[in-house]
Amino acid sequence: MRRALVTGGGSPIGAAIARALAAQGVQVLVHAHANPARAAAVAEAIRAGGGHAEAVTFDLTEAQATAAAAERLLAAGPIQILVHNAGTHEDVPMAGMSEAQWHRVIAVSLHGFFHVARPLLLPMIGTRWGRIVAMSSLSALMGNRGQANYAAAKAGLIGAVRALSLECAPRGVTVNAVAPGIIESPAVAAAGLTPERIAQMVPARRAGRPEEVADLVAFLCSDRAGYITGQCISINGGLA
Repeated sequence: MRRALVTGGGSPIGAAIARALAAQGVQVLVHAHANPARAAAVAEAIRAGGGHAEAVTFDLTEAQATAAAAERLLAAGPIQILVHNAGTHEDVPMAGMSEAQWHRVIAVSLHGFFHVARPLLLPMIGTRWGRIVAMSSLSALMGNRGQANYAAAKAGLIGAVRALSLECAPRGVTVNAVAPGIIESPAVAAAGLTPERIAQMVPARRAGRPEEVADLVAFLCSDRAGYITGQCISINGGLA
């Protein structure tokens, strides 16, 4: 049975991805840091439905902590699927942005990707099959006011994916990015994006659903997507 690690697995999109992978017969490691209870609930729900999952907790921004966690997880065998979904927002115009706000957002999305992917790569490559998906954002492609830190982090992931895909392609490992647009979540609701406002912004006239993002990610993590690598696929209802 293939094993997958989904970082930020307690978020709405992360949870949907974990469920979609489990439905494909994958054993899912549902990662969390700030909200371990949510990851545990996702893993428990997957098990209750007959799937295989467990929750894991570590801080992606800490290189040594992530390396130690990876060593523990790899003791049970290689992890052949990595979905780096963890991310954080600290939205503020750059003129008023603190150095800490800039670094914290980049630390989770971009440094976190490096910290978690590096120790998994050689064992994954050794199996001659692997899937890596980094969750970027439409903000990385279009920009967004107040999100210079977030857009920079998510755009950096796209560059990392394209470079890493060239290193891994001869070894049966694909590396791609997915850039969601406006997706239903508490964060979208908190930002005041009402259904009426979304209908004005998005050609599809609605927000996307986490399950729609998860279906795309699950496909990229399947055998059927073996010839897709180095790509950034945006799922945004025609917004860009």
